Amino acid sequence: METHEVVILGSGPAGLTAAIYSARAGLSPVVVEGLSSGGQLMNTTDVENYPGFPEGVQGPELMELFRKQAARFGAAFVSGDVTRVDFSERPFGVWTDEQELRARSVIVATGASPRTLGIPGEKEYAGRGVSYCATCDGFFFRDQEIVVAGGGDTAMEEALFLARFGSRVTVVHRRDQLRASKIMGDRVVEHEKIEVLWNSVVEEVLGDDRKVNALRVRNVVDGETSERPCGGFFVAIGHKPNTDLFKGILAMDGQGYLVVQGGSATEIPGVFVAGDVHDHTYRQAVTASGAGCRAAIDCERWLEVQDAG
Repeated sequence: METHEVVILGSGPAGLTAAIYSARAGLSPVVVEGLSSGGQLMNTTDVENYPGFPEGVQGPELMELFRKQAARFGAAFVSGDVTRVDFSERPFGVWTDEQELRARSVIVATGASPRTLGIPGEKEYAGRGVSYCATCDGFFFRDQEIVVAGGGDTAMEEALFLARFGSRVTVVHRRDQLRASKIMGDRVVEHEKIEVLWNSVVEEVLGDDRKVNALRVRNVVDGETSERPCGGFFVAIGHKPNTDLFKGILAMDGQGYLVVQGGSATEIPGVFVAGDVHDHTYRQAVTASGAGCRAAIDCERWLEVQDAG
């Protein structure tokens, strides 16, 4: 069985940037794309903050350009999800439902998935008023009614950021006090453009053929429901790193994000990490791309040392 120089797990901005750099270095990378190829940007309509696109670009179009660039330099692609890995012996083993791959090195770029509410209309209006990233999409909702679901620090940060753009921001929280740190909670409660709906949950996202225009909200104490006008609905209940595959294999923090040992290296020599699978701070396409570049360069240099030895 052929042993590849590098196998990259994931095909979002981090994985595909790693593929571009490692392909240009002559490493002939193999990218396991996953069933959700392209990562979170495949669910994003307009991307206006990625450098080089002054008029903006559609998320799926941007990822297709990434993929074409990687393919141009010789990257190969394998469809399907990774079902198992073995980093205990060399060459490393990577399995999908269809095949087995062997690799001298691996770059893990499996990303993270936003936690969803699972309510009617949420999936249907994703990218059409429903968002999971204020930094990415807040600008689109200037002078509109914006609603944020959540009660932790992430939700508070999103609400404060969105208050720069919206005519009003409403935070919907299922309890009568916030889970967020006191300083963040106080900033939100005291903000003149932010209102908190206590003891409430969003039950349904409503809209027309094009976009969101209202939410159905229920008070969990008295059961009363109401419709709330809404142009942008931000679900801010956290992200889940796609790391279940690596439990007991790679070091993780308390939230399940992979831990790096400096740069992009893991505790297993030859296994590197890039993107949202370890970054729970920035979570931007451009930072994921930078991390993919770093991982590819770290990987290339590690392979050079092995060959020189």
